[in-house]
Amino acid sequence: MFRFEDPKYLYLLALVVMLALIRFVTYRNQRKRMRKFGDPQLLNSLMPDVSRLRPTLKFWLLEAALALLIVMLARPQFGTRISHEKRTGIETIICMDISNSMLAEDVEPSRLDRAKMMVENMVDNFTNDKIGLIVFAGEAFVQLPITSDYVSAKMFLSNIDPSMMQSQGTDIAAAIRTGLHSFTQQENIGKAIIVITDGEDHEGGALEMAKEAKEKGMRVYVLGVGSTKGSPIPIPGTGDYMRDNTGNTVMSALNEQMCSEIAQAGGGAYIHVENNSNAQRLLDEELDKLEKNETESTIYSEYDEQFQAVGWIVLLLLVLEVCILDCKNPFMKNVSLFGKKKKIVAACLLMVAVGVQAQTDRQYIRQGNKMFQRGDLEKAEVAYTKAVEKNDKNPQAHYNLGRVLQEQKKDSAAVEAYQRAGRLETNPLRRSQAYHNMGVICQQGKLYGEAIEAYKQALRLNPADDATRYNLVLCKHQKQKQDQQKQEQQQEQNQQEQKQEQQKQNQQKKDEKDEQQQQKPEPKMSKENAEQLLNAAMQQEKNTQQRMQQKKGQRQQNEKNW
Repeated sequence: MFRFEDPKYLYLLALVVMLALIRFVTYRNQRKRMRKFGDPQLLNSLMPDVSRLRPTLKFWLLEAALALLIVMLARPQFGTRISHEKRTGIETIICMDISNSMLAEDVEPSRLDRAKMMVENMVDNFTNDKIGLIVFAGEAFVQLPITSDYVSAKMFLSNIDPSMMQSQGTDIAAAIRTGLHSFTQQENIGKAIIVITDGEDHEGGALEMAKEAKEKGMRVYVLGVGSTKGSPIPIPGTGDYMRDNTGNTVMSALNEQMCSEIAQAGGGAYIHVENNSNAQRLLDEELDKLEKNETESTIYSEYDEQFQAVGWIVLLLLVLEVCILDCKNPFMKNVSLFGKKKKIVAACLLMVAVGVQAQTDRQYIRQGNKMFQRGDLEKAEVAYTKAVEKNDKNPQAHYNLGRVLQEQKKDSAAVEAYQRAGRLETNPLRRSQAYHNMGVICQQGKLYGEAIEAYKQALRLNPADDATRYNLVLCKHQKQKQDQQKQEQQQEQNQQEQKQEQQKQNQQKKDEKDEQQQQKPEPKMSKENAEQLLNAAMQQEKNTQQRMQQKKGQRQQNEKNW
C-alpha cells in the first residue's frame, strides 16, 4: 500500500505548473523577437554553437528535480518496516468472549462490537507494552501471540466473529488456562490477563484457574459487557432470536457476581463496561500498579519511508543539469546527444536511474529466503510481504509468506497466503504443497473437515504424495472420533431430556391423581386432623415446585449453546 505521510505539501506542485507556463510564455516571446532580426535559418547559421534543445532540457531537469523535492517533503511511504526497540512496560493477554451470547444488543451496537471497540482503545493506549489476543467460547485458542505489533493486533481483531468457534458456550477457565501459557519466560515484569465477557460461565473452574494465575504472579482483570436485566440473542440474518430446546427465547444477562469473584480470585479488579473511556481509565489505573521492566520489542510499521530513493533521483537530475552546457561543446561537435535522432537519450537515462532504485519481487523473495534459512522469521516475513506488494500475482511470494507465517504460528494469515498461492500457481506439485500445508494447519486446529478437503485437493494434484495420503487417513480417523464423541454427547443429552420429560409427566399424573382424591367427599374429621392434612399438602406442593426448579436449572445447564 502506498501513501503520503504529509500530503498537504503536494499543493506546492502547482508551483511547478506555474514555472512551466512562465517558461512557455517567455520562450514564445523570445521566438517573436528573433524573427524581427531576420530569417530563423539565417540566424541559426550565424550562431552554430547555440543549442536550441539544451536549455529546454536543462529547464525540464530542474522542473523534475523541484517536483521530486516536493514529493520528498510529502514523505512517500510504501511497504512494511521492521525495527527492534527496547521498551519498559508490561505483558498483557486479552481474552475475548466470542460466544453467541455476545451478540446480544442490550448495549449498542452489541456486546461483541462494544468489546471490540474496548480492545481497540486499549491497543491505542498501549505504547511500551506487549499484548496477545485469545478468543474463547466453549473452547479457547490463541488468535495473536504476545507481541508489540499493534497493527497486527487490530488486523486480527477485525476478523473476530462467533462463527469462528465450533464449540459454543462459555469456558472462562479455558481462556485463563490458555493465557497462563501465552506469556514470555521473562521474569520481574508485570503480567495481566484481561477477560472481556458477559460472565455466563457454563463450564466452571474459572475461580480455580484465576487463583492459579495469581499464584504464578499474574493478575486477572475482568471487564463485564452487557446488562444485568438480560437481553435476547439475535440469530444473524434471520431476524429471529435463539431459543432453548423447550422453545422459549433465551435471555442472556451479565453475571456481575461471577465476574467480580473471578477478578477477586485472580488478584485483579472487575470493571463494568458502561462507557468505554471511563472503563479504559479505570483499567489503566489498575495496570499502572503492575511492575514494569525493559523488554526488547519487534515493531512492525505498515508503511516504510521511501524518500531516500526519491532523493537519489533528485541528486542525479541536478548533476545532469550541471553537466549539460547551454552551448555546444566545440570538442564534441561531432557527437550529438540532443539532435533530432537522439532526443530520447535523456529520458532513457532517467528510466535507468529509476530502475536502479527499484527492487523486483524476485529480489525480495531471494532476500526473504536468506533470512528464512538463517532463522530470522520476522525479517523474512517483511521481505516476502514486500514481494507480494510488488507483484500480487507471484504465487511463490504468497507461498513463502505462508511458510514463514506458519512457522510463527500465525495460522489464519498463513492459510490465507496458501489459498492465494494455490489459486495463482500453475505447477501442480507446488499447488499440491500449498494445499497440503493448509491441511496441516487445519488439522492442528482440530478443523478436521477443512483439513480433509485440503488434503483431497492436494492428492488430486499429486496422487503420489504418501505424506498427504497418510495425513488424510489420520484426519478422517480423528474426525470420525470427534463426530462419535459429539454423537454420544448428543445422545446423552437426549436421554437426559427424555428422562426429565418422563419424570415431569409422572409428576403431573401424580398431581392430577392427588387432585382427584382431594375432590372426593371425605368423612368428617376433627379440626386438628384437617389442619395436619392441609399442612402436609402444602409441604408436598412446595417440594414439587423445588424439584421442578432444580430440574429446570439442570436442563438449562445441559442445553446451553450460547
